[in-house]
Amino acid sequence: MNIRKLQEELTADEGCKFVTYRCSEDKLTFGIGHLVLESDPEYNLPVGTAVSADRVAECFDQDIQSVLTDCERLYPDFYSLPEEAQLIIANMMFNLGLPTLSKFKNMKKYVDEEDWEMAANEMENSRWFRQVPNRAERLIDRMRMLAVPF
Repeated sequence: MNIRKLQEELTADEGCKFVTYRCSEDKLTFGIGHLVLESDPEYNLPVGTAVSADRVAECFDQDIQSVLTDCERLYPDFYSLPEEAQLIIANMMFNLGLPTLSKFKNMKKYVDEEDWEMAANEMENSRWFRQVPNRAERLIDRMRMLAVPF
């Protein structure tokens, strides 16, 4: 998979902030959607604390590695899927996390069957679609394009 492309897509979808802030779920966050964990030095710092570009890059790299590991957990054949499907799934995993994306059982079934149209329908038929409609529509359109013969 083209990791640079994934990084670019996630940066565009998540944005990048060099201060700590509260995300839509009211959790302390910084950088490119990095959820601050208890193990992070930023954990007890107030909202608005500056975070260096190096720290943002370090956390983003770690988050991407975690996401790819989670993608392989959910899809043992992850790297045998078309690259576009890998990028879409990784984007969703970054946004939702493994516990939530694991609940997309019908989507997973259709991805496993390489039925991209039905996988896209399942993505559309979700709470996630209503929560992040712009991002979801882009990813759904890309999933549907996998069904189009070249």
